[in-house]
Amino acid sequence: GQLTFLCDQKYIAHLPSTHASVVLMTESIAFDGETNATIIRVENARAAMGQLLTLVAKAINPDKQGIEQPCFISEGVVVPEDAYVGAFAYIGKNVQLGKGVQIYPHAYIGDNVRIGDNTIIYSGVKIYYNCIVGKDCILHAGSVVGADGFGFEPNAQGINQKLPQIGNVIIEDDVEIGANTTIDRAMMGATIVHKNAKLDNLVQVAHNVEVGESDFLCAQVGIAGSTKIGAHCILAGQVGVAGHIELPDNCIFGAQSGVSGNIRKPGMYQGSPAIDAMN
Repeated sequence: GQLTFLCDQKYIAHLPSTHASVVLMTESIAFDGETNATIIRVENARAAMGQLLTLVAKAINPDKQGIEQPCFISEGVVVPEDAYVGAFAYIGKNVQLGKGVQIYPHAYIGDNVRIGDNTIIYSGVKIYYNCIVGKDCILHAGSVVGADGFGFEPNAQGINQKLPQIGNVIIEDDVEIGANTTIDRAMMGATIVHKNAKLDNLVQVAHNVEVGESDFLCAQVGIAGSTKIGAHCILAGQVGVAGHIELPDNCIFGAQSGVSGNIRKPGMYQGSPAIDAMN
């Protein structure tokens, strides 16, 4: 009665002995043996499994609708009919909510925030004033968008003076933000997370950073201010990136790498300071 998937040739030896009833198998995998399972050939077995799991997830945790009480919604804010606002949520002045938005209990949405269609804001998320979140995004519990960037300047007496952070955060479409991840607002201008980027739990993105399209930032990555990361990059766990540098498209940085300067070409990097792992 079980359904499983096979997307790597190295596991083919287990196919004859599997007790699963159905196996989704990537069509490029060679197999000429016998098995009691029904094999369904697909272009990408992992992706096909993901499509099925999406259906299951919607059944387990279906979208909600309506406004639970008590909550606070500022006068003039329009909540679409198919949207959901959970108990004890706070929605500030001039907030714009897209169709199908899901705002779970205890979320805070500051003044002038814009949230796109079908975005999910889980419990305990905080979105500070003037920030923008695109459509089809997911912000997990405890994430904070738009807290002040870490900007200070010592005066003549050595006292740290705060530099006001008057910019915002722009999160484009189809971005997922993990639990307890923080994205700081810009000092001026915007901190930007481009479309389809995926940020794991416990990631820190500092002020005026740009996270590239379809990037993966794994747990405990920290990016210092004003750094620009190209598209389709992977930063593995605990990678640290210095401020005011640029990383090109299509780079991979191994776990605990320290990126202290500009990277000139795509590739795989490891170590602290990070160097070309292929040389």
